[in-house]
Amino acid sequence: MKILIIEDDQAIVEAISLALQLSWPDAKVQFTHLGERGIELLQSENPDVIILDLGLPDISGFEVLKRVRLFSEVPILILTVRSDETDIVKGLEWGADDYVIKPFRQMELLSRIKLVTRRRGATVEGTPLVCGQLQLDPSTGQLFYGEREISLTPTEGSIMHHLMRNVGRVVTHSGLAEAVWGVDYPDAADSLRVHIRRLRTKLESDPSDPKVILTRAGVGYLLAKPEE
Repeated sequence: MKILIIEDDQAIVEAISLALQLSWPDAKVQFTHLGERGIELLQSENPDVIILDLGLPDISGFEVLKRVRLFSEVPILILTVRSDETDIVKGLEWGADDYVIKPFRQMELLSRIKLVTRRRGATVEGTPLVCGQLQLDPSTGQLFYGEREISLTPTEGSIMHHLMRNVGRVVTHSGLAEAVWGVDYPDAADSLRVHIRRLRTKLESDPSDPKVILTRAGVGYLLAKPEE
């Protein structure tokens, strides 16, 4: 695996590099503190995943993200101190596959990297799941809602896969976090809330009054059973 880190904090770069070396000793890690240089390295080195900070000294991480998405679908994981939901949603809407808030836990970061790279060269086994008008093919990550194809990020695909497998049953925040990222962590419920909101904007006719993905306050979420 080739990983490109675009980050201006050397301590963060070293922490990520150490975590990668311990878990994936064969991984090739490159890094730069400049957004412009990061775009150049993407074009010349073709990494499997990019870890991107938003606060860079030359151009913003958002600008890097926007420009990369003009020519590449490489998985991008935002790593930032910005916890404002507006920034998080903006990053996801502009093409990031996932985000992690600093300070991060090593196991959490590694599981997120595994998730966003899952669609690169890996085949997820399993027969298509069907719940009423919803059909999800785990091998391709394609979701159809009736005749409409819904574009999902890897994180959204994992959330839908777990909810569809448990249709009609409440999935706790902890259980959903472990299914999606392989580990539960203190801020998982907040992260899930952002992804669920984005899924609702894609699926629901009125996201403020959801009928497909329902919330059980303080507990978790469930996918409503299709009407008979």
